Amino acid sequence: MSRKIDPNTLDLKEKVVTINRVTKVVKGGRNFRFAALVVVGDGNGHVGAGIGKATEIPDAIRKGIEDAKKNLINVPRNTADSIPHEFLGKFGSSTVLLKPAAEGTGVIAGGPARAVLELAGIRNIRTKSLGSNNKRNVVNATIEGLKALKRPDEVARLRGKTLEELLG
Repeated sequence: MSRKIDPNTLDLKEKVVTINRVTKVVKGGRNFRFAALVVVGDGNGHVGAGIGKATEIPDAIRKGIEDAKKNLINVPRNTADSIPHEFLGKFGSSTVLLKPAAEGTGVIAGGPARAVLELAGIRNIRTKSLGSNNKRNVVNATIEGLKALKRPDEVARLRGKTLEELLG
């Protein structure tokens, strides 16, 4: 049911969540490589995350952006630029609790989750990171949570009811 999102048609912004330096000790000395965790989004309901690895930081970031563009998802939002319902996103041992919030609340979230939510265009939300606070897993848990959200009209259709019956 979900259609593929074309990253070329979107005006994507990117945010580097973390750059990790990895050292490998070899016979001639040390080899340094970099892993960049990057989130891209258009601020209007589309967001993706990716990882790039290279010997230079700019190359790692570029590869991370390319990877993130391949993993774009569509995020349902309500009229208050929040999410339609509460949800727990899980990835690895990280869990992120996503709670809808009223207009004017702002984005109440930790660093990795905040990057994802801001680039997704969500302006009012409360979150809590539970379990592991590994940045890569928190970003993926947030994206998994956003991916699993359903709009009220989707839920009504799945239950075979009208939107008015569902909302009361």
